[in-house]
Amino acid sequence: MRKFALTIIMKCLVIAGAAMLSGCQGILSGVYDDLLESENLYIDGQLYIDASDWGEWHYIDLAESYPHWQTYEIPCSGSTVETVMPQSEESGIYTYRYDVFGAGISNYEFREFTPTPKQSEPADWTFAVHRNNVRTNGVGVYETSYTSIAELPDDLNRLEQLDYTEDEWNQTDVWAVQDRMLSGIIGNQGIYINSVLGEWLKMEIPPMPPAFSLNNHVFILKLKDGTFAALQLVDYMSASGTKCCLTINYKYPI
Repeated sequence: MRKFALTIIMKCLVIAGAAMLSGCQGILSGVYDDLLESENLYIDGQLYIDASDWGEWHYIDLAESYPHWQTYEIPCSGSTVETVMPQSEESGIYTYRYDVFGAGISNYEFREFTPTPKQSEPADWTFAVHRNNVRTNGVGVYETSYTSIAELPDDLNRLEQLDYTEDEWNQTDVWAVQDRMLSGIIGNQGIYINSVLGEWLKMEIPPMPPAFSLNNHVFILKLKDGTFAALQLVDYMSASGTKCCLTINYKYPI
């Protein structure tokens, strides 16, 4: 009853102060544009994040009582442009030409590299989202066959035995610069991302426009402190049809 009352109060505050909310970064950010269409401005155990912007990462700390997200821009500009691939995992924008109108995005060739500062991030966070990309803060991820968090077993010893995958370096999938996209030339952020958790939303080209497919399996996260969390992507579109607006069910701790 207390939680229901809190939800009603929050709805009233949002409607009364909508003009003040457009710059907020929190559980209600991204919901503002769909305010009149939304029935659930806040639900315990669910996040709604507008992750559609090419130039932003959104960081979530599940350890908070009411998890909110903080937005950090992707550094895209540098002082030099190099036509030689860096020898190591260097922060920057890796530009490729993708065969978007032919064989598809699996066929690409390197064009140039622009070194940039490293990606900024908050002091405490669990995972971050950028469109269909996901990264974690030293977290291991395992994909289950469950399609509901309520189905998860309570046996933590069983969770300990799962084969978790940590983040890996990537410089071809985090699309960040689109000013030459009509020519198939796209700038990618070089950064560590989690390939397993990224399976919850896949983008395919061809066709054009891109086709998105949702994987609603529950994913287990093993945090650095040994605790466990569960995440499930249940929708990737806003009420108005914008893709990469993520509705995520979560449970922490399990």
